[in-house]
Amino acid sequence: MEIDLTGRLAVVTGGSRGLGRADALALARAGANVVILDLLVGSETEEEKEEVSKYGMLTMIMAQQGVVHGEKTSQEIREMGRKSVAMKCDVTDRERVMEVFEQIKAEMGPVHILVNNAATLDHTAQLSDQVFELWLRDLNVNLTGAFNCTQAAWEQMKEAGWGRVVNMSSVTGTGGGFGQASYATTKSGIIGFTKTLALEGARHGITANVVAPGVIRSEAFQMSEQTNAKMTERMVARTASKRAGEPEDIANAITFLCSDQASYITGAVLPVNGGMDLFVF
Repeated sequence: MEIDLTGRLAVVTGGSRGLGRADALALARAGANVVILDLLVGSETEEEKEEVSKYGMLTMIMAQQGVVHGEKTSQEIREMGRKSVAMKCDVTDRERVMEVFEQIKAEMGPVHILVNNAATLDHTAQLSDQVFELWLRDLNVNLTGAFNCTQAAWEQMKEAGWGRVVNMSSVTGTGGGFGQASYATTKSGIIGFTKTLALEGARHGITANVVAPGVIRSEAFQMSEQTNAKMTERMVARTASKRAGEPEDIANAITFLCSDQASYITGAVLPVNGGMDLFVF
């Protein structure tokens, strides 16, 4: 089955590394032009890198270690013959989000595909020790950020009469997560948000679906392998396939959901988790 997204314009949030980077490249290989939105894109000063510390230790570490590939990814996409640009954007900054999407429309045309991938995931503590400020941060980034970007792109999709919204949940969003109250809540909430989008978008040619990854070998997972090998081994052992997935496994699922072949799929929650939600022993 050949997927052809030629002429479509995709926006991927959190596209400078990990799953977002893989999503952007996969969509481009299928023919789409791609805009990468991220807090950092790869050419920041040390002071700018330090500013992102409010979004968590993981984000700051990735920035300090140079695991930020927005501009590099955009260049790779342009070398495929597609149009691409990497733009700095904090998805919680509503005014900035609206400005960016208007700029995208003016310079590249209407947005057809939106992948809401940007998220925080480093707030881990049992309920009694959950930090209220981090609870609010996670809600703001993971839920309100997706709301901001979707609302900014929604009218463009309606005018085009064609749209695809893919929101990133998690196995934690469908099954809960010990010590992950804030993260699990946001990833569960994104499912309800997506189903509402599916209902409202159907009459306008817009589909909305959720991808729920399991254990994926992203940069964050690789870092966890080094710092907490026993935990990552336990997570992999929970999967039926007894291995971690690759970012491309998620990207391939997203690319399909954005295609014409998936035009009758909307409001779905697609688990891409190697059977992690099955009874495994």
